[in-house]
Amino acid sequence: MSDYFRPLVRNDRPRPDGAVPLAGGPAWFSHVEHLRRDAPAERVPASALPGAVLDTLSAARPPVCGMSFDRPRIMGIINVTPDSFSDGGRFSGPARAAAHARQMVADGADIIDVGGESTRPGAAAVPIPSEIARIEPVITALSSAVSVPVSIDTRKYSVAEAAIKAGASLVNDVSGFTYDRMLGQYCARQGLPVCVMHASGDPETMQDNPRYDDVLLDVYDFLAAQVLMLQDLGIPRGRILVDPGIGFGKNLAHNLTILRNVSLFHALGCPVLVGASRKGFIGRISGVQDADRRMPGSIAVALAAVAQGVQILRVHDVAETAQALALWSAVERGESDDT
Repeated sequence: MSDYFRPLVRNDRPRPDGAVPLAGGPAWFSHVEHLRRDAPAERVPASALPGAVLDTLSAARPPVCGMSFDRPRIMGIINVTPDSFSDGGRFSGPARAAAHARQMVADGADIIDVGGESTRPGAAAVPIPSEIARIEPVITALSSAVSVPVSIDTRKYSVAEAAIKAGASLVNDVSGFTYDRMLGQYCARQGLPVCVMHASGDPETMQDNPRYDDVLLDVYDFLAAQVLMLQDLGIPRGRILVDPGIGFGKNLAHNLTILRNVSLFHALGCPVLVGASRKGFIGRISGVQDADRRMPGSIAVALAAVAQGVQILRVHDVAETAQALALWSAVERGESDDT
């Protein structure tokens, strides 16, 4: 029987005696939810945890691409695709992409994520030459236009290789390194940090009645297995980000269950990334059909994730998210630049 431990995260001050820092950051916990597949959940004190589990939950995460995790980090999205669900076609081409990236960095982005293949529900795969033609000149332009790292959002080894040569420094694979087995091997050889995401099925079919035995634990088990696989290839855990894949083969209830319990993924010992920006479930809950008008709902989800210690937010609306994070930190933790 497998045991899972979800820290019940707090952010208020002062910390009580015996509180445990979460992932070496400003959040903390004194209790966890003990989850099992065949038994009711239990609330237990952190002091009752096995030593290895407590060490994993409390240990500071090493910097990735120069980013420390003493505060939440923002990953700005640049889709150089004609058919992405929210911003398809707007930032294609080096000049427009570079201008948008510079603005996102000025607004507070810590890393820029470039994708040349839409992964919206129903999207078809893009041929490798077409994907490379979209991302290569853009990443080349961004390498000299911005001072923050650039990641490549791709499932394909050949695309990642072209992106890294153009100046990208992290590979973000929405298939969780299952689509192209050569991709993980390439990242290991190059010493690259990676982001491993959970998705059920390919974008073309992933929303066709997705099913799980237990969505939270099933996603956790997949990510745990993929982290071990990447470690076996030679990528240390300190260079791996994990993403539960909001909206990727998940219905409304699945997405909400994961978001409500996202602190479970800290037990993997990796920084946790959440990408919920403007996604369809926000529209279904809010009644806002236009993805461009889902910024307020996206920020609400982002703040809920950060409250559970999530280290990286992948967003379209960088300025608004950065402002919301600054105010959340000032109110919740008493942190501000003007003290």
